[in-house]
Amino acid sequence: MPVLKTNWLSRNAPGWLLLLALILTTFSFWYFQAQTNAQKIVAIALLALLIAFYGHKFPWKILICLFFIFLIRIKIADSVYQPKSLAEVQELVIYPDQIKIKDNWFSGVANGKKGKVLVSGNITNDQQKLLQNSCRLLPTSGTIEEIMPATNLGQFDYRKYYAGQGISRRIKLKAFKLTKAPPSLASSWHQVRAKFLNWCEQLPFPLGFFTSELILAEPSGVNSKDVLNNYRNLGVIHLLSISGQHVLLYTLVISLICFWLKLTEGETLAICSLFLAVGILLSDFQPGFVRASGVFVIGRLLKLLQIKIAGVDLLGMVCLLHLICFPRLFQNTGAQLSYLAALGLHLTNNLPKLWQSFGLNILLWPILLTSYYQINILTVLFNLPIALYFDFLVMPMVYLNLLISPWIQVAGLFNGVLGLVEKWIGWLAESSWGLLNFGMLSWWQCLGLIILTAGALILTNSGSFAVQRKKLWSLIVVCYLAFYLWIHFPPYGQVTLIDVGQGDSILITTPFIRKSYLIDVGGKVNFSGKKTEPQVNAITIPFLRAQGIDQLDAIFLSHQDADHVGDLAPLMKQIKVKRLYVGQGMLNNPSFVKRLSYAQNTEKIEVLAGMKVNEKIPFKIVYPFTPGSGKNEDSLSLLFNLAGKNWLFTGDLPQAGEKAIMERYNFQVDYFKLGHHGSKTSTDPDFMQKLQPKLCFISAGRQNRFGHPHPETITTLKNLAIPWVSTQDCGMISWYYGLGQTYFRSYLKGDWRWH
Repeated sequence: MPVLKTNWLSRNAPGWLLLLALILTTFSFWYFQAQTNAQKIVAIALLALLIAFYGHKFPWKILICLFFIFLIRIKIADSVYQPKSLAEVQELVIYPDQIKIKDNWFSGVANGKKGKVLVSGNITNDQQKLLQNSCRLLPTSGTIEEIMPATNLGQFDYRKYYAGQGISRRIKLKAFKLTKAPPSLASSWHQVRAKFLNWCEQLPFPLGFFTSELILAEPSGVNSKDVLNNYRNLGVIHLLSISGQHVLLYTLVISLICFWLKLTEGETLAICSLFLAVGILLSDFQPGFVRASGVFVIGRLLKLLQIKIAGVDLLGMVCLLHLICFPRLFQNTGAQLSYLAALGLHLTNNLPKLWQSFGLNILLWPILLTSYYQINILTVLFNLPIALYFDFLVMPMVYLNLLISPWIQVAGLFNGVLGLVEKWIGWLAESSWGLLNFGMLSWWQCLGLIILTAGALILTNSGSFAVQRKKLWSLIVVCYLAFYLWIHFPPYGQVTLIDVGQGDSILITTPFIRKSYLIDVGGKVNFSGKKTEPQVNAITIPFLRAQGIDQLDAIFLSHQDADHVGDLAPLMKQIKVKRLYVGQGMLNNPSFVKRLSYAQNTEKIEVLAGMKVNEKIPFKIVYPFTPGSGKNEDSLSLLFNLAGKNWLFTGDLPQAGEKAIMERYNFQVDYFKLGHHGSKTSTDPDFMQKLQPKLCFISAGRQNRFGHPHPETITTLKNLAIPWVSTQDCGMISWYYGLGQTYFRSYLKGDWRWH
């Protein structure tokens, strides 16, 4: 056995390349992701600390050289294409695997000489045929705008997601020209990838889903979201990512074949490298696959060259190369999880497998809670059987079908087996065993827990410093408990107008022993008649889970319009609701009753004006006065007081109803949500004069087809000198009260005080 050589890679103490990778990673976080002053200060402090550690023992020349190279790459990566008008947009190229076509509508990424943009628009059948291949696109008319950021807490932020890919603009096309793109290597490869994706979509589900996910890193199939949610709820979503497990399997099979063919180690490595390179291209540079492939190839190459290197330094070297090629790498949550999990394997390599798995899960919890708000505390138990299912059923069936499908049709048989297991996994996920709705961690909580957990794992893995190790694990437990209690028993309550677009949904909570109520649930008015994804899944559910809310004490439904109650069924499917309050007569409306499919175990209470609802918050019903069928003129209207402030919500109540309230009651309010999204049919001047609100709110969609809020309504507010804010400009609007203080917060514009 030859003695491994020692050179500049191993001349320094183990860990120096990992430390360099941590320095550049921290710098990239500071440059690309730090937004607040606090984040920038913490990033700079951590960067200074890491540089001090490095400079104390290791050569500065390498650090300075790497910084110089990285700064050049960052400058290039930061040059995001930002055209402000179509006149600035030159010819674009569209690859077929980077777009989606549905119902004569296409959307996806277009590539220009200066950068990438998102494009979307209506297409004809002839244009659909053209888009099956790479095409040139020349926009002739349309609008160009910034990609919209998340406007609600917990909502997925597409602006940040696409910023990680260097994309900042979206073009909504009205007219354009399509021509076939000239042949090129990139074009040919994207067409191969598109054809493979189409082939996967033709396979039965879930076989097609697994084939597409494990080779292209793209889910396919109408039920793909259900499978992803099942695996995420069980805490085993990593099994669907192309990473170390897959690289190990690929290279093992290739190495065995090469051994049988009596090829040398160098030839075997070359063949493995070529195969992995093809896999990286097919997966469109999926971060986990790139990392695992890089570790394998570079590790084997160094071994062939008889160069010794520590495992953590090999990971650090791959990370450095990956960062230099893709400076925005760690804007991708998948990349964060992949590299942190790989680091965790090194930090726990001396622990028994069960404890190693447990330690890795704890290390990843902070990122999972920052991004998904839920964890499964039984993941260690679920991981082993589902991992075996992947190793011995999913992956062999996927690749065997891929190899023999031209001659022998086994897709139906394989799919039947996989379908049976997936039903069991789906049942297990729906049971919610071990699933903990923890809530969203802040960035500083996430960073602190990662550092503490990494330190605890290092001490545990070394088997030394027993007292310090116990104290550190105890501190981690205390932190999780403290954060959980803060999220689930907050010292503040809130009234939040959720930005559901053209609709209404208002969350009201109490402090400490929290009670949670919704007024309306929103819902998209569907003019096309085609089935669409409920927006509650993208907005309200993530918002509730981010706050650790997994049940509602009551929902008040103002009336039957889709933009107020349309998402009731999908909401109740996922969130337990104790009581439903509706205006008297709505339960006799057949079209409304259809929405109560998941409300069999929910108490339904009909109310009329003059009633007081027996909840922790004393809601007073001020409308309707007579039973109705749930039309606008029957809108349930609520008055309540929190922290000495009166709030009024009237749904879509028209001016006649407002006048009826004015004639029956004599009260003033501090805060009022304007009726019917600011429509001229509501907001009677005399009614507003009597209410004398200090601030009004408008919940309406951006660029909505109804023109809400109407100019007449704004004129009324201006004439009465009543200030107003809208979800159109502010996004989610929250009012917090507790500990003797109150303040407002706009998700898009930050905090402001209002007395």
